[in-house]
Amino acid sequence: MVEPVERDSRGILHPKAGLRRFELTRFPPSPGVDRFVDRYWLVSWDLPDVYEQHVLVHPVVNVVFDDVGTVTGVRTERFTRRLSGRGRALGVMFRPGGFRPFLGRPLSTITDTVRPVAEEFPALHPAEPAVIAALKDDTDGAEIAKLVDAALAPLVPDERQPSEDTTALAELAARDRNLRRVEDLAARGGLSVRQLQRAFADHVGVSPKWVLRRYRIYDAAERAARAESVDWAALAADLGYADQAHLTREFTAVVGEPPGRYARHS
Repeated sequence: MVEPVERDSRGILHPKAGLRRFELTRFPPSPGVDRFVDRYWLVSWDLPDVYEQHVLVHPVVNVVFDDVGTVTGVRTERFTRRLSGRGRALGVMFRPGGFRPFLGRPLSTITDTVRPVAEEFPALHPAEPAVIAALKDDTDGAEIAKLVDAALAPLVPDERQPSEDTTALAELAARDRNLRRVEDLAARGGLSVRQLQRAFADHVGVSPKWVLRRYRIYDAAERAARAESVDWAALAADLGYADQAHLTREFTAVVGEPPGRYARHS
């Protein structure tokens, strides 16, 4: 089930402020395509000035259509999207490792890159003009998502892909908060730590340690954005940090501001 942004805003920093300036709607992929695609998302805005939205991406590839079509690899650092005037963008958020069968080479080769769909996903490129035209014509977002889904469906491989086992482990790391160490995740997959690291580099584009850390930061940011007050020491313990200071250092390094300040402005 695709959760609405009101229930899951992970990755959107200061979501309350952002959602006052843009609208974000999500749509599910069709059966079969959902082996590799997590969701489609449509963001629309109409602003009198420039708004900067800071984002911490999931460990996934996004294919984004606005004025052009691009393939965005996993971004390991916070990035900023500048919105101004009136516009819309449609994104395909793949599952962790979900883009590997379509790229045909390790996802680590496109980590922290943004490249044209024509170069990195040429099989989808023929659909690009119709999708961009639909965005400019104010076609309903669900219909645009169906257009992209229909283009993806015949590209989905019939046979199970090696990356799908890694997808399962990455998604397990996202939902099981008792998994705090790479060794624990490797054991759940019946792999050595080195085998897990190689699989994540190839199929996801980042390390399993990075994935585990990213979801802990998501948890902390979501709690800060939704709670009136946060017991940071208790939260640090819940998330497996050695102490509150460790959480504070990591949160500040990743998000760009200390957790207490983030909470006050969320």
